Amino acid sequence: MTESHDVQALSDVDIYVYEAVASLAVEHGMAVPAALVRASGLTEEQVRESLKHLIEHGYVVPRQDGYALGAHTFEVEY
Repeated sequence: MTESHDVQALSDVDIYVYEAVASLAVEHGMAVPAALVRASGLTEEQVRESLKHLIEHGYVVPRQDGYALGAHTFEVEY
């Protein structure tokens, strides 16, 4: 995990997966892989690769059978 988070280093796919994790974690406490595929509209392989990147940088953390948000230093505004 890196010390500083650079949100600009995230790809569009990473942003989609991060937002799906955030949404599902708020609603259900964590995000399971099948729900991430449905919520993001991406393939299972794309989600899996993105999760590896997001975990490596501390944006997402593994929890039981799913994923939750890690520490983050940015906000997403809608």
